[in-house]
Amino acid sequence: MRRALRPLVVVPALMVAACGCGGTAEGASHPAALELPKGFPAPKIPADNPLTEAKVELGRYLFYDPRLSGNGTQSCASCHEQSLAFTDGHTTSTGSTGVVGPRNVPSLGNVAFNATLTMANPLITTIEKQLLLPIFGDDPVELGAAPKKQAILDRLAADPRYPPLFTAAYPDEPDPIAWDSIVDALASFTRTMITGDSPFDHFVYGGDDDALTPSAKRGMDLFFSEKLECYHCHGGFNFTNASVHAGQAPPTLFHNTGLYNIDGDGAYPPSDPGLFAVTGDPNDMGRFRSPSLRNVAVTAPYMHDGSIATLDGVIRFYEDGGRDVTSGPYAGDGRLSPLKSGFMSGFTLSDQEREDLLRFLESLTDDTFLNDPRFSNPFPGGAP
Repeated sequence: MRRALRPLVVVPALMVAACGCGGTAEGASHPAALELPKGFPAPKIPADNPLTEAKVELGRYLFYDPRLSGNGTQSCASCHEQSLAFTDGHTTSTGSTGVVGPRNVPSLGNVAFNATLTMANPLITTIEKQLLLPIFGDDPVELGAAPKKQAILDRLAADPRYPPLFTAAYPDEPDPIAWDSIVDALASFTRTMITGDSPFDHFVYGGDDDALTPSAKRGMDLFFSEKLECYHCHGGFNFTNASVHAGQAPPTLFHNTGLYNIDGDGAYPPSDPGLFAVTGDPNDMGRFRSPSLRNVAVTAPYMHDGSIATLDGVIRFYEDGGRDVTSGPYAGDGRLSPLKSGFMSGFTLSDQEREDLLRFLESLTDDTFLNDPRFSNPFPGGAP
């Protein structure tokens, strides 16, 4: 049994005090002080995986290690690049064996607050459960670790850096280099990816009136207006209604935005029909989780399938109240979908208003987060 550790320490600052000792310093299993931006609530931390400095440090190494994949070619960081808010810039993801997945890579910024850990599955509510999909899943294959479980553990054990890292993180485990330990450590590291130091935050929480340009301020007024109604699905501290935190009940998570309407009755491409694939409820066709808009300017392309290339294109999509696909196998007018959200009624913007809204969305970019060394590759030269 693993030793029970002291409760999570939360302090009002910006980042996470992670151990820089490679997991070998005395007291490395101490609880990590999760430092939160002003205005942020405390996230929920599973009781069976308390956050510790040593687990965070171990998870950082594992996140960047391609030896965690079955064929040794791909790491978590291969699809989650820090400079892109831990997305990859591609339409959809490609796994270690070359299999192209159906979905755009989501940002990991503030993943600790996500109410559900995939875009369309209400059953996966912890990072620990979600990690099993990219590591062991076969539809699609991502890291492809399932056929090589023991070989991967042997690879890690053979690296002289890992035994002390695992021992520091799990000092009471007789055999700490194990898959449960790997999953818990990766979850711990990704929970520390807190982003909340954008110009918007300096303006709203820091009282810096000059943090936003006049154009961005006008865009903020538009964003929170009833004319656009963006905030209904992208509100709160994390700019999504699909966030949870300690002491909060789960909110409404999934929405159909009229991206597709193949048959006139709201059908989405059969390869990814959203929440419907889990529930079988026809009313759930095309419903996906609202993503956070933090760092949205660096996470193109957009939508669950990466089918809109630019942020300007996303704004125009919402202006139109959905999308009319005029040709190809997915042709259909999503604006007329009977299943789309009632908030997708469309609106009209002038060129200046559209520009102002873009400037506001750009003000949600947190350069501290995109460059913070605590989240960077720990291996000398970038490779193990």
